[in-house]
Amino acid sequence: MTTTASTREAGGATRAQWLVLAAAFLGWMFDGVEMGIFPLVARPALQSMLPVSTPGQDALVGLWMGRITALFLVGAAFGGLGFGWLGDRVGRVRAMVLSILTYSIFTGLCFFARAPWELGALRFIAAFGMGGEWSLGVALVMEAWPAPRRALLAGIIGTASNAGYLLIALVGLCFQVTRESWRWIMIAGAAPAFLALGIQWVVPESERWKAAMQQGAARPLREILSAGLLGKTLLGVALAAVALIGTWGSVQWLPLWADQMTGGQNPAAKAVAQILVSAGAILGSLAGALVAGRLGRRPAYFVLSLLSLLLCGGLFRGVNHYGAVFWVMVTLVGAATAAFYGWLPLYLPELFPTRARATGQGVCYNAGRLLAAAGALTQGQLVAAYGGSYARAGATITLIYLLGLGLIWLGPETRDQPLPE
Repeated sequence: MTTTASTREAGGATRAQWLVLAAAFLGWMFDGVEMGIFPLVARPALQSMLPVSTPGQDALVGLWMGRITALFLVGAAFGGLGFGWLGDRVGRVRAMVLSILTYSIFTGLCFFARAPWELGALRFIAAFGMGGEWSLGVALVMEAWPAPRRALLAGIIGTASNAGYLLIALVGLCFQVTRESWRWIMIAGAAPAFLALGIQWVVPESERWKAAMQQGAARPLREILSAGLLGKTLLGVALAAVALIGTWGSVQWLPLWADQMTGGQNPAAKAVAQILVSAGAILGSLAGALVAGRLGRRPAYFVLSLLSLLLCGGLFRGVNHYGAVFWVMVTLVGAATAAFYGWLPLYLPELFPTRARATGQGVCYNAGRLLAAAGALTQGQLVAAYGGSYARAGATITLIYLLGLGLIWLGPETRDQPLPE
């Protein structure tokens, strides 16, 4: 019996377990920084690259925002598949290091973009690493820690990216993001490269993965598409897609909407909106996992879908001025819609065996991103069709939560069950 296993039985936690949790948390937190950068800089960046301001420029900004967001989500989907597969073949830690280096370097290179398509291309490549980091970090944590702590750990991992959103929003509050200054924010995106070096040196590989590899070479992609797991894979994709479409099709656009409501005259409005969304999301992510641990996975997802539907409807249909009501509603929407990101790292690993876990949850989460890319494109087209109205477009897209109310009852209830071996 290994030292880790002995400590686990005694109810304690080893240094290795804490290192794994820290690496996964920081990796996903900086992933959140990378994701949060673009909503913060998007409007001023695109305005600086597009023709001189015209009455229809917001519609054009909306179209490019939708295209670049879609490119990001497609890149993340393929990155999740590629790095998840790599994690099942060569190890969680090695693949995580490569994923962090990828998203760090290419986000930093956005500093040099001179046209919207260049910005989109760099975001697309950076997204490969961002998509991979989630599946690898979640698999590593869930395999290293004992089952009774899974709900709390899923909540902690869920808060990580939102802590990153909050961090970059605070940077935006202190450093005003304008058409002239936005490029310097992108340089901050290269910082996580130093984290990758630390992970390579100090974080231990998953013992569960090592044991699974001793039983033979993994063929994870083939396994998750086999008759035994295909239904769970498709369900996981659909459940992740509902959450991701709601977020990337509407909530990610809240800083742009705040900037529009203030006529671009209050550069801090974008950062304030993102800070409030992130603060709500940190609490929501933790609550989403803990509620799932208490009520069960299916009832929790149903409640999160209902809350998200109602609160998004209230925000996008009932608020039309930047002020106190907007701030309160944005915080509540951030909490409800982000609660899924505490729920997903709890539920998805419970659907797949160790030898295919990183690939399975990576495919589910990131194939959901492919569908969310369609949602982001649709949002951009709706903004243009609605004459630049982010609110009307958001009210339409967030009807996706209606689908979540029914989908969840097709899945298995995995509460109090061990991870599949």
